[in-house]
Amino acid sequence: MDTKEVIDHLVALKVMRLTKPALISPKIVTCDFKDLPGNILNNFLKDDATSVVQMETLTAGQFLLLPQSFGNIYLGETFSCYVCVHNETSQPVQSVSIKADLQTSSQRIPLTTQQNQSPIMLDVDETLSDVIHHEVKDLGTHILVCEVTYMSNYNTLSSFRKFFKFEVMKPLDVKTKFYNAESDDVFVEAQVQNITSGPIILEQVSLESSHQFIVKSLNEDNNGMSVFGDVTLLQPQESCQYLYCLTPKENITKDIKLIAAAKNIGKLDIVWRSNLGEKGRLQTSQLQRMTPDYGDIRVTYENLPSKIPVDEPFNFKCKIVNASDRTLDLIIKLRSLQDSSLLWCGISNRKLGPLEPGNVAFVNLTAMPISSGLHNITGVSLVDLFLKRTYDYDDLASVYVY
Repeated sequence: MDTKEVIDHLVALKVMRLTKPALISPKIVTCDFKDLPGNILNNFLKDDATSVVQMETLTAGQFLLLPQSFGNIYLGETFSCYVCVHNETSQPVQSVSIKADLQTSSQRIPLTTQQNQSPIMLDVDETLSDVIHHEVKDLGTHILVCEVTYMSNYNTLSSFRKFFKFEVMKPLDVKTKFYNAESDDVFVEAQVQNITSGPIILEQVSLESSHQFIVKSLNEDNNGMSVFGDVTLLQPQESCQYLYCLTPKENITKDIKLIAAAKNIGKLDIVWRSNLGEKGRLQTSQLQRMTPDYGDIRVTYENLPSKIPVDEPFNFKCKIVNASDRTLDLIIKLRSLQDSSLLWCGISNRKLGPLEPGNVAFVNLTAMPISSGLHNITGVSLVDLFLKRTYDYDDLASVYVY
């Protein structure tokens, strides 16, 4: 509670921050009855009004303690306070009004609703009050400016201001990692750490994707239940990791230049609850990924089986995309390496013909595994006839052979 009174004027201004109370518990100091103090310390605990009967040595509270100070204010929480003007004189005071603004480092925000109403008269012991609510959206120093205006005994307008300074701190530390898959999907890992002074419960952590992607949360099981359980409780400095998969929309996947330009992923929206359910909400800025550099040619494999039997041929498609600004004349080569567990079946040194910028060519390939295990598909090469340059692709995909 932060209270300031002005005694040099006809009215007194009082300001109190409205926050949830906290459970209070006794300070546990105890010992065995065989020790020197005997049962003196235990008797003190039993006589303490805040202790729970028959659980005096536990830090369990049964009383609520009203705020004794201004307390911590975190970004994303709702700042609430009670502002009142009280007539402590023996005569009515005319034309009383309250105005409250919140000054941040970048702007001044009007808060109170009284500034839009006409001034009123306060009789003896009457009070003019207002409750202010404001969602804190900026870090750093904030100053609550309260101004009271009234008609003095000399029929002139008098006014005074009081300033209440407080700091807004960061409640969460959010770190993100991105992984660009060969399928054009983007996997986002978000680590949320509690850096407040008390425990919090993460009520919601969602990823709002940009217009270029469709998001899927990977934080639920097949029944739609959270993998973290019913409640995600974070003690101070503890963290929790979330995973999301973003798939480009169909109009994006058709153009490799649009895929490379799709840097904006979306925003994380985090909702948490702290002491006695007090709510806070934080939204990150636009998340951006490092788009992959495909070079002149992009090669991916499609319709590739996840597991295949040994000594049996399998078929899949090789997708070749011209990511350059010129027409490409390409030859595909199939090389069976000495240490490879796959043998190629088919014709090597096939000419693919001219491939226009942005166009796609599909080549059907057949290979046969000769040993079991997890093996990389190796031995695919493309030759650019104009530049006389060879591109080798030996680690694009793997197959499990049994």
